[in-house]
Amino acid sequence: MDDSGLKALLEDLPVFWWEVDEPWQVLERGGGAFADTGTAQRFLERLQEERSTPGRPPEDGRWQARFDGRTFDVSWPLDENRAHSPTRGLAVEVDAHPEVPRRYAAFADLIDRAPAAAFIRDRDGRYLWANHAYAHLYGTTAKELAGKCIEDFDAPADAVQFRALDQEILTRGTQVRHTLGYRRPDGSAGQAVGHRFPVRENTQTCVAGIYVDITDHLRAMVQRQKAEENLQALRDHSGLPCALLSADGRVIEASAAAADLFHLGLPDLVGRRAHTLLAPASALDLDRLHRRWNGLIARRTRRMETSAVLVDSQGRQRRAQLHLTTVGHSAARARHVWAVITHQSLAHEAHPPLTAAQVRILSLLAEGSSNSDIATSLKLSRQTVDYHLSRLRQALGAATRPALVARAYVLGILAPRAWPPRSATAAHPLSTV
Repeated sequence: MDDSGLKALLEDLPVFWWEVDEPWQVLERGGGAFADTGTAQRFLERLQEERSTPGRPPEDGRWQARFDGRTFDVSWPLDENRAHSPTRGLAVEVDAHPEVPRRYAAFADLIDRAPAAAFIRDRDGRYLWANHAYAHLYGTTAKELAGKCIEDFDAPADAVQFRALDQEILTRGTQVRHTLGYRRPDGSAGQAVGHRFPVRENTQTCVAGIYVDITDHLRAMVQRQKAEENLQALRDHSGLPCALLSADGRVIEASAAAADLFHLGLPDLVGRRAHTLLAPASALDLDRLHRRWNGLIARRTRRMETSAVLVDSQGRQRRAQLHLTTVGHSAARARHVWAVITHQSLAHEAHPPLTAAQVRILSLLAEGSSNSDIATSLKLSRQTVDYHLSRLRQALGAATRPALVARAYVLGILAPRAWPPRSATAAHPLSTV
C-alpha cells in the first residue's frame, strides 16, 4: 500500500490490512484492529488456514471470519493471473466499537517502561504482549517476544513449570504470588518475585504477570551475610578485645575477649557507656581522648591510635593501646566506631598518678642510666633523683632497679615497642612521644 494518508487513517479504524508474497511472507501490514503484532500475526495465520481449507473462501474471496470472539468481514480475492505477485487483503471488524480501548487498558501503558518485568500470554502459552524489562530478562526485545511461545525462550523443564502455573491461574481465576527461578542471558541462575493473575483480552481469559528481578539483591544479601559471618568469626575467635561503639560512646556489640578483659558477662558489657570503663585519669589525659574522639565522629579522620587506662569490674586498672576506626562513608557524621585493643598492660591495683618527672626518670632508668646520669640529664640534684626512685619503688611495689623497670613495662607506663624507652602515653608534658 503506497498511500501514506490512507495508512494513517486506517490506524484509527477497526480494520486490518496486509500484503504478502507467494511464499506467504508478510511484506507489509497495518490498521487499528489489533494492538500488538503478535495478535495480528495470529489473525493472519488463521486466515491462511481458512484460505487453504477446501471450499473456503468463496470464489470472490470474501467471507466472514471469527477470531478471539470477534467477527471480521474478510476480503482476500484470488487472482490466478498474479500468482507470483504480492496479494493484498483487508479485514473489517463487524459491529466494532472504536470508542472502546483495545490496548490492554491501563496495564500496558502504565508498565511498558517500568523496571518491573510484565507480560500477557494466552491460554496456549503464546505471548500477546511483554514490556521491555521482561524481554530484557531473556536478552531479546518485546517485539521479538510477541507471538512466540514459552518453549521458544525457556528450557523445557522451566516451560513445563510455567505452563502449569498459567493453568493454575486460569483454573482458579485468582492471582498467585510466588518466586521463580530462570536462566539469565549470560547463563547464570536468576530469581524473580511477583504475581500472576487472570485478565480479559478480546473476550478471552489470559494470564498476566508482573515480576521484579531480585537476583542482584539476593546476591548482595548473601555477600553481606558472609561479610557479617566473617566479621563475627574474627571478633569471636581472634582473641582480640574489640567492641562496636555508637557515636555517643555506647557499646553496641563486643567480643568475648573484651568481656573477659573487664571481668563482665557479655550481656553486661553491651549497652554500657564506654567512659564508665575508663579509669579516673588526669584531666589532660581525658581531654585529649575526648578531642580525638570528636574528630573521629566528625570524620576529620577515619582512624586513630591512642592509649587509655581501663578499669575492670574489680577495680583493677591497665593501660591499653586502642585502635579506633569509623564504619561507613555516607553520613556526614560517623554513626559507629570499631575499637580494638592490640596491647594491654598487666592488671594492677590503682596507684597514685605519676608525675611527668617520675615517668621521665623511669625512661632513663630503663635505658641504663645511673642515678648521676639521670640527675644530670634532668638537671636535678642526686638527692631529688634518689627521692623519686624511692617513691616509685613504693608506688609500683618494686624493691630493686630491675624490678622497677620491669613493673614500668608490665603496667603500661613505658611503651613496650619503643627504643630508647619512652612513656606509653603522650599525656605527660616531658614525654618524648
